[in-house]
Amino acid sequence: MKKLKHLIISSFIILFINPFAFGQYEDPEYNYSCTSIMVGKKASTDGSVMTSHTCDAYYRTWLEFVPAENHEKGSMHAVKRGTMHTGSAWSEENVELMGEIPEAEKTYAYLNTAYPCLNEKQLAIGETTFGGRKELRNEEGLFTIEELERIVLQRCTTARDAIVLIGKLVKKYGYGDWGECITIADKNEVWQLEIMGEGPDNAGSVWAAQRIPDDHVGISANICRIGELKLKDSDHFMASDNVFKLAKKMGFWDGKETFKFWKAYSGEKPFNIREYYVLSSLAPSLGLKYDDEELPFSVKPEEKVDIRDVMKFYRTTYDGSKWEMIRKLKVPVRRKDENDNIYYDTIISPAAHPWMARDKRALLNSLDSGIVVRHRPISVQYCAYSWIVQLRDWLPDELGGRLWFGFDVPRESPRMPIYAGNLSLPGSFSVCGQDHFSRESAMWAFRRANRLATVNWGKGKEIIEPLVMEYENKAFDEIDFIEKRALELIEQDMENARKGEETNLGREFLTGYSNDFARAAVNRWWDLGDELWVKFRWSF
Repeated sequence: MKKLKHLIISSFIILFINPFAFGQYEDPEYNYSCTSIMVGKKASTDGSVMTSHTCDAYYRTWLEFVPAENHEKGSMHAVKRGTMHTGSAWSEENVELMGEIPEAEKTYAYLNTAYPCLNEKQLAIGETTFGGRKELRNEEGLFTIEELERIVLQRCTTARDAIVLIGKLVKKYGYGDWGECITIADKNEVWQLEIMGEGPDNAGSVWAAQRIPDDHVGISANICRIGELKLKDSDHFMASDNVFKLAKKMGFWDGKETFKFWKAYSGEKPFNIREYYVLSSLAPSLGLKYDDEELPFSVKPEEKVDIRDVMKFYRTTYDGSKWEMIRKLKVPVRRKDENDNIYYDTIISPAAHPWMARDKRALLNSLDSGIVVRHRPISVQYCAYSWIVQLRDWLPDELGGRLWFGFDVPRESPRMPIYAGNLSLPGSFSVCGQDHFSRESAMWAFRRANRLATVNWGKGKEIIEPLVMEYENKAFDEIDFIEKRALELIEQDMENARKGEETNLGREFLTGYSNDFARAAVNRWWDLGDELWVKFRWSF
């Protein structure tokens, strides 16, 4: 009976494990799903500060550079909602005007992703949603988190200034969003800010911010993590002036025990698998345990962290560990030894992949309870886009801010370099890929090929993962030469400016390189999709 059961399960695996089911974003599994890893400048191998973001949900995939602007005194800035679900860079369907605030006389250029992420002065913002206590949300507040990100990127040059400005804006105009964490970095520091509404009596907010020490690495993964607030240490802590009073008023804190922000304002365990995996991997000698009550807010890595180490974390699906979802989905395969003797080996089914949808897991678990247990990986199939940014104080801002962007599943897609000084992006980046298939959308080049690779992941990963590494290696093989030349051109621009001649040679060069790299990657993944259609045509 045991053998029969094994064969039945194996048959179902081979026949029914599909690529991803679309339209499942209403599943709670897909809510509040982003990851941000932060690296202090003394913790990185090259002295750069890093923050990052996976936009893991049903959000727009188009992006554009918004130029710097000058505004007349007395101008007003429109505050909107719905900007994360539009179809293209030029459409505003379902966008609502919520109100206005005074406009800044001068704004900085910024990269406009669903959650705006990087400006021309090397200020960057990652994001993860943690929800927080439902009773604190007050929709009368003017701002959502993405609008706060947009405004501070337009107006600020440092993380500290951004946090102070956010505090002023939400106190005056209110915060109408769920509990959010934004990881704000400049070329010297990186901070984690956690913010929620103030409850039914006031449309304001409550928030706290903690700095990642320069020699540490931190992570935010949809869980409120800031603990004890040491507000006398203003170099590492900031908070709203109501942070203790509101907790007592709402009954979240008795005023006697040590105040911990996460405990008062979320009431949930302050870490899960993603936080544990990253922090324990970087500092194994700490002996962190998954069943601990609390983990350190950040850790000092035992070896300095390279940008490619962070890229590797973002490809994580826990392969080979006890958290690997498909580790029990094993099937016998017939092999021959060197003497042509036949023997049978047991391997993870080639049809199994790390991103099986809920319905497929339920089907397999109905045959053998507990055979598939999902532990939320960092790399997920419902990722809209992701990026990792390096902020480098020894370079001009237009060159120093280097963002590594990817569409769709981080494990299956290449990273494309985009600079803070970019003047534009390829046209295919301006069309969203969420609501319909389009050859005009860069997103679909990656989504189509990536999904097809999972039809037979045993073979598909042997095709797509080397290709991902080929593009990563290509970028790092040539990037020093590219940046050396860009720096020469930027210095020439500076010299021309001193002579009264305005030129943009450096930014034009960086834009050309970045866009050429992106177009090459997009075109290769379109071709890869065609190849995989043919290769796996009998594997569905």
